[in-house]
Amino acid sequence: MTFETIRLEKGDRVAWLVLARPDRGNAINGLMSRELPAAWQEIKRDPDICVVIVTGDGDRALCTGFDVADVASGTATVGAPEDRGTLAALRFTALQNRCWKPVITAVNGMVTGGGLHFLADSDLIIASERATFFDNHVRVGLVSGAEPIGLARRIRLESVLRMAFLGGAERMDAQHAKAIGLVSEVVPQDQLRQRAEQLAQQILENSPTALARTKQAIWESLDVGLDEAVELGWKVIEGYRGHPDAAEGARAFAERRKPRWMPLSTS
Repeated sequence: MTFETIRLEKGDRVAWLVLARPDRGNAINGLMSRELPAAWQEIKRDPDICVVIVTGDGDRALCTGFDVADVASGTATVGAPEDRGTLAALRFTALQNRCWKPVITAVNGMVTGGGLHFLADSDLIIASERATFFDNHVRVGLVSGAEPIGLARRIRLESVLRMAFLGGAERMDAQHAKAIGLVSEVVPQDQLRQRAEQLAQQILENSPTALARTKQAIWESLDVGLDEAVELGWKVIEGYRGHPDAAEGARAFAERRKPRWMPLSTS
């Protein structure tokens, strides 16, 4: 599939999902809001993709949220026609599209507003030393009522409220983001892509199906209380019990060889 506002670059079991509107800070316009879910569906269907790395084109921004020019025009149409004006229109991330393949987000610059969705829903986040983080919703008269709720599951509440209330008057740098646990690593700008690839290759050593089920169990556990979360996790374990990879992993360990994993089912 060909896209206009994003690039889906497929390599050896790793795909790069690149937000590609660098002249607009990789902001989300109406077209991108529809191309992103289409890209995630393609990723879900492709058994050769096991890990996804999300980043922005250029070195200025990962994503600066919704395109202000698009919004100001009064003709902005976010999401599919049947979803417009509803929460279902926000389907930018793997998690929002129920894609259980591991996702690494490589923050190459600014992240603000709607761009914070990519952080709230990412599995691993690494950042360039030039990365900055802020939330400008209230500054332009909008309620910040989606992205911060996701972020509050990752970092302490005061850090989320500080970003939301200051409206961009204060920008968090990469080292501060690491200190509060928003990102796990900070690397030089010219090493960001290489480090993301290294992490992806380490993830690829593991069973694609076990990875997907692990991700599903962990993320879905956050939506319920502890007792129900443990029950959900156990159901995922039980559902995986007869999978060939469960036996292959033990055999490979005993035989001191690399395991030969089954491809991840697209069903």
